[in-house]
Amino acid sequence: MGVGVKTEMQMATNHRRVVLVAGATGLVGREILSALLADKAVAAVHCVGRRAPGVTHAKLTAHVLELNALPALPKVDECFIALGTTIKVAGSQAAFRAVDLDAVVAVAHAARSAGATRLGVVSAMGADAKSHVFYNRIKGEMEQSLTRMGFDSLVIARPSLIDGDRAALGQSDRAGEGIGLMLARSLRRLLPANYRAIVARDIAHALLRAIHAGPPGVVTLLSGQMQGG
Repeated sequence: MGVGVKTEMQMATNHRRVVLVAGATGLVGREILSALLADKAVAAVHCVGRRAPGVTHAKLTAHVLELNALPALPKVDECFIALGTTIKVAGSQAAFRAVDLDAVVAVAHAARSAGATRLGVVSAMGADAKSHVFYNRIKGEMEQSLTRMGFDSLVIARPSLIDGDRAALGQSDRAGEGIGLMLARSLRRLLPANYRAIVARDIAHALLRAIHAGPPGVVTLLSGQMQGG
């Protein structure tokens, strides 16, 4: 009996995780990917998206495809989704919904079918399925959809303005975001923690820590909780 228990404990300790990432070409997604590739406890990382992440690594496999037509994926332990756009970039409310709701839900379903029991997702401050603001409502509907999927652990990050160099990633400037970031930086000490601009790395690391802590059920991380991670 004692030998059997020891063997099971050793197997659990030696298990190296396989992780799925969607949105690895974005500000938060690239930080998640970088941390996972550096983590010795991660055996393999599978990225899905319309573009390859732009990095190569022995344990990284990039699946370039449309997220609304995902095939069966390799077996994974956990998933991180950092997909997001704006109505201006997407071109319409319908196109925005296709990314920030439909694609996120599609990836989560595929991850669940591939065996993932833990999911970390980037949402937004103000997410509310009953909101009169279209952006906030879509984010809220996305969160509601994910909570119904039966993940053992679901961690939802709700950042405020995300501080980072989108141009370096080949992304278009987001309307009003540059001005908002300038104001948020200059007024940082006066703003409540949840309203301060937050760097992408802090969001990524907060999600990773929360997922690895493994709390059962749904955990929501507000922007102030993720600052300085």
